Amino acid sequence: MDAVRENVERVFAAMQTRCNEKDMKRLHDAFALAEEAHSKQRRKSGEPYILHPIAVALIAAEEMRLDANCVITAFLHDVVEDTDYTLEDIRLRFGDDVAFLVDVVTKKKKDHYDTTKQVDNYRQLLNSLHYDIRALMVKIADRLHNMRTLESMRPDKQMKIAGETDAFYAPLANRLGLIDVKSDLENLSFKYRCELEYNDLERWIELDRQHDAERLKAFTNRIEYVLQNNGIEARAEVYYRRPYSIWRRMQQEQVDYGHVENRYYVRITYTRSRIPMGEKSVCIRIYSLLTDYFKEKPGTFQNLIDQAKENSYRCLRLMLLSQTGVWEDVQICSQRMVETSKVGCMAEIGDNIGAWIKRFRSVLRDIAKQGQDDNLLEKISTSLYYDDVLVFTPGGQSIILPKGSTALDFAFKLGADYGLHARYAHINGKLSSIKTVLKRGDCVVISTDLQAHPKADWLEHTSTYFAKTEIKRWLDRQDNTTELRCPVCLPLPGGDLIGIEDAEHRVIIHRRSCRQAILLASKYGDNVHAVTMEESPEKSYPITFSIKAIDRYHLLVDMIDHISNVLGLNIDSVTTTTTDDIVDMRITFFVHSVKEMLLAKKHIYQIHGVDEVLQV
Repeated sequence: MDAVRENVERVFAAMQTRCNEKDMKRLHDAFALAEEAHSKQRRKSGEPYILHPIAVALIAAEEMRLDANCVITAFLHDVVEDTDYTLEDIRLRFGDDVAFLVDVVTKKKKDHYDTTKQVDNYRQLLNSLHYDIRALMVKIADRLHNMRTLESMRPDKQMKIAGETDAFYAPLANRLGLIDVKSDLENLSFKYRCELEYNDLERWIELDRQHDAERLKAFTNRIEYVLQNNGIEARAEVYYRRPYSIWRRMQQEQVDYGHVENRYYVRITYTRSRIPMGEKSVCIRIYSLLTDYFKEKPGTFQNLIDQAKENSYRCLRLMLLSQTGVWEDVQICSQRMVETSKVGCMAEIGDNIGAWIKRFRSVLRDIAKQGQDDNLLEKISTSLYYDDVLVFTPGGQSIILPKGSTALDFAFKLGADYGLHARYAHINGKLSSIKTVLKRGDCVVISTDLQAHPKADWLEHTSTYFAKTEIKRWLDRQDNTTELRCPVCLPLPGGDLIGIEDAEHRVIIHRRSCRQAILLASKYGDNVHAVTMEESPEKSYPITFSIKAIDRYHLLVDMIDHISNVLGLNIDSVTTTTTDDIVDMRITFFVHSVKEMLLAKKHIYQIHGVDEVLQV
């Protein structure tokens, strides 16, 4: 039992510096209860079960730096689920807060699950965000230790646990800012899902490490020398990206390992500056010194201190040309920034943590509310994204979106009304489609129109869960209320209409003059229904006129002026061909009724030179 005593003492030592005497006693009591409760249990590996809750508590204490109640919960997280102790026993000994946390991380046994056991457990965790974020932190610590000891499991269990980790727990860790934990979860999952690819990538990375060692050592030595001579104590270290990160890039860019760029990066971490400055100022000073000595690759500088990613990762980033002619990916940060990237949101203090948790809760609460259908995991993956872009409103408000988001996602981020009526965007002052993919730093203005509404293809041009949900909701409402129009005769409100019931019992609206309607009515008289189409200022229909006219100066301008300015109708498209001074024109625009269509026809006939106007 030396391993038990050794590891539990590490937990107590880690907590000693940030706990009072009372909390330390509660921690010892929690361990004693867990040790007694699990005394007869063994893990699949044959080890005493108590090693697992100790390991989870150690992750919570050392790697995630959670508070006393979270570490107590880590000791007790399996007690209610796997032993005879009850939640009330926990409450009486450790209080309501610990009992709440233990309850959230305890899987509920049911006779019937709403979807599956796993999905119900995910929903339970997400719903806990209405009250607290710490339960997720303990659950992630639990999952990390399970992944680190997955080798003893059967292959089918390995695949199940690894799949859950990749789809749910790694994205959560990323959004919580637990960068190292996220990376461990991703790579362990990848290792057990795709062992051959994982091992192959590890081999390539090790070959790179050996091949580049001498060159990179010379580069980092030169950086440290330059900074030391200018009064800044700093370390320059090389970090190779791990197999899963490289594999993801290979999939995204459709390249092999040898063509993946930036397979490593150089992190410059300053520990002290002889000149008193704030963190950002020292980082900028380092940037200035290095770009005096090394060439900077144009367009690569990123200020991730002021414009940090949503997971709180901060640094200055750029590419520098080394002495051997290689562009090196360089990140400049303080020791505190490095520590923050390890412990995520728990490193925030004061009002910062409150604002951070509020943003995070809003995302997860939205998922939890809408999580009654089968694609909960899809909603999680589109909301707890691995990477993000930071864009701005003209007033300087920063908006964080998933990488790959469009101006449509931005519009919905501003509010549902912006998104549902978005028509076009100005991106960095340039007129752009609302389907344009945004880049980090873009300044975006959304122009709306009450006549603009979502189209089905918008779903293919959005990344955020909220945008997709609002678009689907609007489209579903239209499916329930929209008239089914004959695609041949294209009936309009105010016309002579008839409804014909089809084989699927849908009533299709036709013009009474429609040849198809006449044939169907003659065959299936019992399927004929009296119908009307209600005219609405919010609902318009595209119509196309074929126009023949004598060519003259200003003919097209007059045509557009009559339709757009005189009648106030929106034009969709215009095509013209001229042969021997005869113009054949097709123009598509939107009307609200037959009356409006006839009025447009009358106006077009009044244009000088127009000879014939036919509806297509």
